[in-house]
Amino acid sequence: MSLYNIFNVSGSAMSAQTVRLNTIASNIANADSVASSTGEVYKARHPVFATIMNNTISSGYSNTSHQTGGVKVTAIIESQAEAVARYQPENPLADESGYVYAPNISLVEEMANMISASRSYQSNVQVANTTKSLLTRTLSLGQ
Repeated sequence: MSLYNIFNVSGSAMSAQTVRLNTIASNIANADSVASSTGEVYKARHPVFATIMNNTISSGYSNTSHQTGGVKVTAIIESQAEAVARYQPENPLADESGYVYAPNISLVEEMANMISASRSYQSNVQVANTTKSLLTRTLSLGQ
């Protein structure tokens, strides 16, 4: 794998983590939203990642095959967790029994996922910066 392919790998990882952070932010923003029925309640969303593997042939001195890769978001799935019923008869969205329905989103889990996604993004930024530094040093060897 050449150093240039590392930019593709870390770039795809940063893109995937951005999608993950956006879905987490959406889940946190809608954690306290309520609806008048279980069918209308917000469902938490989670991205599904898949590995990208590409076989490339080196055009240098040997014809050995190398694998380059990355990650992509294949889907964003909705949680199947049941909505939480809250008794609030004064709420204008309450049904005939006085219940409103809220999404079953754990803010603790979402915050932990956000920290994990943020650290993964930061790690991939560091990989790209280190690769850039290595390329710069390699180009300056001949001077």
